[in-house]
Amino acid sequence: MRRAGRLFDIIQALRIAPRPITAATLAEQLEVTVRTVYRDIATLQARRIPIEGAAGIGYVLRRGFDLPPLMFTADEIDAIAVGARLVRRLRDPGLQDAADAVLAKITTILPDRLRSGVAAAPFFVSDGSAAVPEGIDLSDVRRAIRETRKIRITYADAEGRRSHRTVWPIAMLYYVDVTLLGAWCELRRDYRHFRVERILTSTLLEEVFPTAGGKLLEGWFVLQQSRAADGKLFG
Repeated sequence: MRRAGRLFDIIQALRIAPRPITAATLAEQLEVTVRTVYRDIATLQARRIPIEGAAGIGYVLRRGFDLPPLMFTADEIDAIAVGARLVRRLRDPGLQDAADAVLAKITTILPDRLRSGVAAAPFFVSDGSAAVPEGIDLSDVRRAIRETRKIRITYADAEGRRSHRTVWPIAMLYYVDVTLLGAWCELRRDYRHFRVERILTSTLLEEVFPTAGGKLLEGWFVLQQSRAADGKLFG
């Protein structure tokens, strides 16, 4: 979790807490160390957030404090509501949970008159038909993309033939009926796209791959555009 998000979550936890919360409890909720919580609390206090308390006793947020309300236009609120519902239909549990968390945060800090526009928006998005991946955690894939880490996979093609590959994950492609991993394949020495439901096993490696100053992604993007123009779906 990024620090900005963690600071926000600390404020939210203190806002709804009926009694003082210890740093140990916050650390467990946020999956960080107690020392990190102490630093974050000190940062918030330095920014004049009225947090009171001490180590070993617990912390409270002084009554009456609230975050400045976010101001959105009607179209922006509609975009948030529709966007979150679109994410929910992806076969990516991590992103689904994140979409719900975003809606919860936004509805908490919006003025009352705007909350229903997000929480109970009259927009309905159809379910996707992409298969649910069982051999790979898509949260690990997105992490690997961010951290430029290699992934070792066992992959089955359309005929069921298996191969073992080490890939450099570059991008995720979410279609209604299929989810693809765009990557550089060490076995084929070329760009490849893998249907995530055909990945039988996967291991996130510590080894990082070179990005060639952005040229690796640029090369994939050019290829993706070319094939998309030809109406081809990567498999």
